[in-house]
Amino acid sequence: MEPLRPSDPPRIGGYRLSARLGSGGMGQLYLARTASGRQLVIKVVRPELAQESGFRARFAREAEAARRVGGFHTAQIVDADPDADSPWIATAYIPGPTLHEAVRDHGPLA
Repeated sequence: MEPLRPSDPPRIGGYRLSARLGSGGMGQLYLARTASGRQLVIKVVRPELAQESGFRARFAREAEAARRVGGFHTAQIVDADPDADSPWIATAYIPGPTLHEAVRDHGPLA
């Protein structure tokens, strides 16, 4: 985890951001909290992706499909806003090592 940067928003949707978790090909990941204190991960989509034709519709369909899948092997989808200036999706936060840390510390996974 890294501290928030001055350029990071303090809130996304109704959630208060508390740290940066990393970034990937699709966007930036933040650790956030609900009003009741529950921790979430919020993925904010990169602006250039959000401008691609059809992206927001695909993002909305994928978020809805992921909500229906939820279960033991996936983080629960809590919220999403494909129509926000920067589309985002919020999932349950499951504490644990990153994949890189797990492989580094325990070797390749079976």
